[in-house]
Amino acid sequence: MKTIDKIPTNKIQRASKLMTTGVKVGGNYLKYYGKKLVNSETTKDELNESNAEDIYDGLKNLKGSALKVAQMLSMEKNIMPKAYVEKFSLAQFQVPPLSAPLVRKTFMKYFGDTPESLYDTFNAESVAAASIGQVHKATKDGKNLAVKIQYPGVAESISSDLAMVKPVAMKMFNIKGKDSDKYFKEMEGKLLEETDYLLEVEQSKEITNACKNIPNLKFPNYYKELSGERIITMDWMTGQHLSEFTSTNTNKEKADKVGQTLWDFYMFQMHQLKRVHADPHPGNFLVDEEANLIAIDFGCVKTVPEEFYLPYFELAKPENINNPEIFLEKMYALEILKEEDSPEETKFFSELFHEMLSLFTQPFHSEMFNFADEEFFGKIAELSNRYSKDTEIRKMNGNRGSKHFLYINRTFFGLYNLMNDLGAKVAINNYKNYL
Repeated sequence: MKTIDKIPTNKIQRASKLMTTGVKVGGNYLKYYGKKLVNSETTKDELNESNAEDIYDGLKNLKGSALKVAQMLSMEKNIMPKAYVEKFSLAQFQVPPLSAPLVRKTFMKYFGDTPESLYDTFNAESVAAASIGQVHKATKDGKNLAVKIQYPGVAESISSDLAMVKPVAMKMFNIKGKDSDKYFKEMEGKLLEETDYLLEVEQSKEITNACKNIPNLKFPNYYKELSGERIITMDWMTGQHLSEFTSTNTNKEKADKVGQTLWDFYMFQMHQLKRVHADPHPGNFLVDEEANLIAIDFGCVKTVPEEFYLPYFELAKPENINNPEIFLEKMYALEILKEEDSPEETKFFSELFHEMLSLFTQPFHSEMFNFADEEFFGKIAELSNRYSKDTEIRKMNGNRGSKHFLYINRTFFGLYNLMNDLGAKVAINNYKNYL
C-alpha cells in the first residue's frame, strides 16, 4: 500500500482538502440527476458508491477525527447506505500508513532516539493503519511487540475538524442550535482522550486487571518504559480481526463462545465498573485459534455516571417501559423530554422512544438471546428507515437525550452489530458469575 509522507495539519490545509472532496461530491450529484432525467429508473446506488469513494479518499489522507467519524458511521448498518458502510469500514484498519522517515521522525520527537535503537528489531512497514494511529511489529528481549504510533497533528486538529463537520452533522441528525454544543463537546473530549496515549495505557491496565477473571478473554501487556504521549508498546497478540473471523468461521460453537465472551466483557464493564470500552468495532478485537477473544485497544473509555446509569437500565425492564408514570419520569431524567416541550412534542417523542426502547431492550427480557435473529434486526432496520423519512421529526428539535447517550448508544449499537455478525446465542446475565 502507498505510504504517506505528509499529513495536512493546519486548519486551512485540512479545510481545503474537505472543500475539494465537497466539490467532487457535488459533481457526483450533477451526474446522478443528469442520468435521472434520461432514465427515470436510475437508482441512488451508483451515486452512493461514488460519494462513498470520494469522501473516503478525502478523509483517509487527513486521518484523525475526520476519519474517525467515518469509522463510527461504518458501524451504523441500519442507517447508512451499504456503499458507505463498506467503504468507511476500511477506516477500521486499512488506510495508507505513514512512511518510514515520518515514523522515525515521530520517534525522535518523543523519545529522542530511533526505533531501531530502542528495540532489538523494528519493522518500518506498518502491519495495520487506522484513523488515529498505525501499528508496527518489533522485538525486544525475546518478546514480540506491537508498537502503535499516532499520526502527527491528530490531537491538535480535533477541535477545528469538528467545527468544520458540525454544520453537516447538525443537518443530518436534525440538531438545532440551542443546547447542541453539549454533544459536540462530549465528542471532542473523547477524541482528545483517544490521542492521549499515556491515558490509554493507564485505562488499559485498569480494565484488563478488573476483567482478568472473565474466561476466554485475553489482553496484551503494556510497557510504560517504551510508551509515551504518542507511542504505545504492548505485547504482539496473534489472531484474526473479529471481522475476518466472522467472515470465514463456520463453527457455531466457536461463534457462540466468542459472542458470550464479548457480551460478558461489555456487561461486566457496564454494570460492575461503570466504565466501558466505547469503541466496539472489529478492528479492536482479535480471535485466536482456540476462539479466545483478545481486546487490543482502550483509547475510548466512557465513564457511566450513576444519574444516567440508573434510569437508562431501569428502562430495560418491560414493567417500567409499560408503566406510563415511570416511563415519563425516566424520559425526563434522561433529558429525552423537556419541561418546555409542547403537548405535541411530549406525545410524539414519548411514543417514538416507547417503540424504540421496547424493541432495542428485547435482549434483556430473557435469559438467552439469539443475535442471529434476522427478524429482530429486520425490525431495527425498518424502524430506523421509517423514522429517517418521518417529516414530523424534521419539524421538531432533534436535541434529545443526555450527552451520555452519544457514547453509550454507540457502544450498544456497535455491540449488537458485532453480535449479529457472529450470529451468537448467549446467556444475557452470565457476566454476574464474575462479579
